[in-house]
Amino acid sequence: MPVSGLAAGVYLAMLLASLFIGPATEAPVQRLAWRAMLVLAGAVAGSAVWFTIVQKWVFGSFCPYCMATHLTGLLLAALVVWRAPLQTNGDSTDVALNPRQVGTPIPSVSPTASGPGNGRSPALGLTLVGLALAGVLAACQVVFVPTVYRGGESRSRQPAIDQHAVPLVGSPDAAYVVTVLFDYNCPHCQQLHFLLDEVVRRYGGKLAFALGPTPLNPHCNPYIPRNVDEFKDSCDLAKVALAVWVAKPEAFRAFDQWMFSFDSGDRWRPRSLDDARAKAVAWVGQAKFDAAWANPWIAEYLQTAIRIYGDTIQNGNGAVPRLVFKSRWVIPQPKDADDLVAILQDRLAVPTP
Repeated sequence: MPVSGLAAGVYLAMLLASLFIGPATEAPVQRLAWRAMLVLAGAVAGSAVWFTIVQKWVFGSFCPYCMATHLTGLLLAALVVWRAPLQTNGDSTDVALNPRQVGTPIPSVSPTASGPGNGRSPALGLTLVGLALAGVLAACQVVFVPTVYRGGESRSRQPAIDQHAVPLVGSPDAAYVVTVLFDYNCPHCQQLHFLLDEVVRRYGGKLAFALGPTPLNPHCNPYIPRNVDEFKDSCDLAKVALAVWVAKPEAFRAFDQWMFSFDSGDRWRPRSLDDARAKAVAWVGQAKFDAAWANPWIAEYLQTAIRIYGDTIQNGNGAVPRLVFKSRWVIPQPKDADDLVAILQDRLAVPTP
């Protein structure tokens, strides 16, 4: 079930509970409705905090629409917790006088009465129950989240790649060659990249990954519908990397890993075009870099990778990284090398090492 489905259920339950907190509702039902709202408010607040943490330290960026929803949820939770203490305390009642029977006290629940600590402990306790429920959801996402991947099978014949003439992770003599389509500005590609060497090791030299830079930029990739600022330098970054391969093939793997590494901070950030070009020139020399930059092979190989990318787009799904083996393809999100090996074998039918 999508997380948004659970959220919709929680907000719907809060809406229903709010229908029974008015003065026309009997006191026991009113108190029960407030208690339910407190538990749900705690769950909303805890979930908002958790998903803010996920955006900051897992995805590395904030979704403005998500943050607006989380902020609204936190404000709603705070309002419920502030408003509820008296109503959740069954013994906290005011005495109202029936205008027709002056002098006869009639107990009633006052939504505005206050007293030192009235109902505060029960209210906080119920809120903590909701926070605990949100914690259970977070734990399930961390521990029990399944490997997520999407894939299919291409109906068209993929362009042939000469594994002895392209950038590889592994041996060019490997029996099985999986093409990796990626963008140097893609965080999921960065996470996948550092699993490749371990998977090659587990296959004992029988598997190699052909690296095919596939910029998600319409300037060089006709399958991308619009320009996105995040990928504005993707075409040139791919060309810089391939120029290193042309000028000095033995330096490419180190350059490729440098592109996906980070020097400081708590998350990876793509290399700038200026930094990438300067690093490439430092490793291969200006003259060799300039000669390689003009080599037509770079454009040809980019178009080969882009054609494979276009042939494996189904239902408008153009995400990368993308693994392609023969006619099969998959968009993986592996947690570790074990997940990646399972995806290769289950989805791409790469033989067991």
